[in-house]
Amino acid sequence: MFNEFYQIFGQMVVIAGILLVFLLFMTLILGKILIHQDRLIFPKVLLFTIDLFYGLFKKFSESIGLDEQIVDHIGVEVRNKVNEKKFKSISDEEKLLILPHCLRNPKCEATLEPSGMVCTGCNKCVIGVLKEKAEIKGYKVFIIPGSTFLKKIIEQNNFKAVLGVACYQDLNLSMMKLSKFAPQGVPLSRDGCVKTKVDPKAVLDKMGLIEDILNEKSSINNISSCSKDNPAKRVL
Repeated sequence: MFNEFYQIFGQMVVIAGILLVFLLFMTLILGKILIHQDRLIFPKVLLFTIDLFYGLFKKFSESIGLDEQIVDHIGVEVRNKVNEKKFKSISDEEKLLILPHCLRNPKCEATLEPSGMVCTGCNKCVIGVLKEKAEIKGYKVFIIPGSTFLKKIIEQNNFKAVLGVACYQDLNLSMMKLSKFAPQGVPLSRDGCVKTKVDPKAVLDKMGLIEDILNEKSSINNISSCSKDNPAKRVL
């Protein structure tokens, strides 16, 4: 009797393993279709796999020769697509813009407060430009050194939507935690601990400002945390 039980149990484990591998393969395929063709198929399946099997999914991706970052890339793209309509329907006054402190210029004059870095508007980096544009729209803007600050911001502020900038992994995990706030994310174009970069047009586009910028015939392609000239002059 026990032999039969263990035999059946073993077969069930094998079948479950095969189904899991199939699910991971399907998620990768659907994720690549989204990334390369901008087609979202079975979003609930994608989010289920990424959220429930996050660590395992990364190891699986590496085992078949892919960069584990593909998992976070897919996660960010899916969440952006799924939440885009709701995000746009929420008033700007009920939105937050979260920027990472690593975008700062090495000569940044910002001070650290309990809510994060306080930008002085020195115009040495892209943060000042994005902060000014976002606040004009009605956003609350926070520049944070780490996830502990994000937790405080969530607890101390009333908001219904959030737009964040970060590396793929931090962005995906943060959007996962903030799923009820219709999150939108813009990944860094160059990540790391310092001198990171983001495409400012992508952030402005998420805020619904890119058309205004283009109409003004402004060039913002090269704004970064490492810019030596005044980015505000190029944007405004």
